[in-house]
Amino acid sequence: MSIIHSSDHSLDSIRKPVEDELKKFDSVFRDSMRSQVALVNVVTRYLLRQKGKRVRPLLVMLSAKLCGEINDSTYRAATLIELLHTATLVHDDVVDDADARRGLASINAVWKNKVAVLMGDYLLSRGLLLSLQYNDHYFLNSTSHAVKRMSEGELLQIQKSRQLNIDEETYIKIISDKTGSLFSACTDIGAASTTQDQEKRNLLKVYGEYIGVAFQIRDDLLDYLGRKRILGKSTGSDIKEKKLTLPLIFALQNSNKHEAIQALRYIKKGAQKKEIAWVLDFVRHNGGIEYSSLKAEEFAVRANNSLGSFPDSPVKQSLLHFVSFVLERSS
Repeated sequence: MSIIHSSDHSLDSIRKPVEDELKKFDSVFRDSMRSQVALVNVVTRYLLRQKGKRVRPLLVMLSAKLCGEINDSTYRAATLIELLHTATLVHDDVVDDADARRGLASINAVWKNKVAVLMGDYLLSRGLLLSLQYNDHYFLNSTSHAVKRMSEGELLQIQKSRQLNIDEETYIKIISDKTGSLFSACTDIGAASTTQDQEKRNLLKVYGEYIGVAFQIRDDLLDYLGRKRILGKSTGSDIKEKKLTLPLIFALQNSNKHEAIQALRYIKKGAQKKEIAWVLDFVRHNGGIEYSSLKAEEFAVRANNSLGSFPDSPVKQSLLHFVSFVLERSS
């Protein structure tokens, strides 16, 4: 199955088969964060102002509806995923000492690190308690494996970035763990909320894994291509943070030795504006952009192929169009 090329694969269009369900999800998600502690409620209201694209709940809902009728279990699955995702973003901003998130000041910038870390813990605990309350053990098992993989992927990336010796195979493992694992959990537990058919669950789990890898390759590409409408995230930030992603990995392996050594030297010492510009040109001239685009499309095709046995429907079309959205997004 090839990539769907369509002029109508915006997120608004992709959401249409589950539009009403996503509106209800927003209410369920908001209620799930309520506390008797005033500060918690103040911070959660602020977090809700930072509302992102809700990509992960969307994948939960579409996967559920592809396999059956969306129910209360589906809303719990989507809420667990979004609580987990939000907790990791709050913690990531502390780790990265980030000042902004989605155009607003980050939690740690407004309330300092201690509150941010505790809020991340609170959100995670709310997700766990919600699943335990309803005996959603399969959801807990799937998301726990995802969190384990996400943590291992981040730590492996830190280890390899210090050594500056990531090859393509290691890079794919890192992003499969960092990003593919959570996308896979979305489609896995979404399907599990509406069907007992293990084959359907497995196919959607594979879809999630592959689309997560394609999503991350595209995200890493945008650091070299430039992003639209993202405040506080400039081109070359991965270079500045000494992150070796696929465009750079390919360029290092397919350039002359002298240039590759020079690129690594700039990165190792902490590249400044001129050095970053040099490395960006180095990657472009040595095929890193084209190769990474092809690699993202390769994983996207695998994601599409995993849906081949499902009958055609508006929900299936949305999942196929989501693949195109991932490949073409600019932010």
